[in-house]
Amino acid sequence: MDVNRVDLTPAAAQLLRQLRGAHGPLMFHQSGGCCDGSSPMCFTDGEFVTGDSDVLLGSLDVEGVAEPIGFWMSADQFERWRHTHLTVDVVPGRGGGFSLEAPEGVRFIIRSRLL
Repeated sequence: MDVNRVDLTPAAAQLLRQLRGAHGPLMFHQSGGCCDGSSPMCFTDGEFVTGDSDVLLGSLDVEGVAEPIGFWMSADQFERWRHTHLTVDVVPGRGGGFSLEAPEGVRFIIRSRLL
């Protein structure tokens, strides 16, 4: 059974269209580390190198964005969250300095619910 594990709010989709226009193809990674590591970080696709310690939760299709946006999570974090559905949202405030939305005065967050 194919389970949809990640979605976007309309506000997050709008921000992704803006970021895609400015930076090119995008990706998300959520490490589960301390501080901002527990927030989803948005990068130019391929800027964050994934490997065997990461799980691809899904590819987000965003209207107005030519290619899907991969959402990756560290395998350790996935083991703790594997029974949840994630929704990427955006709120005012500054998140991680490495995430593409940081200069915009907003940050991506995750809202979760049990599958």
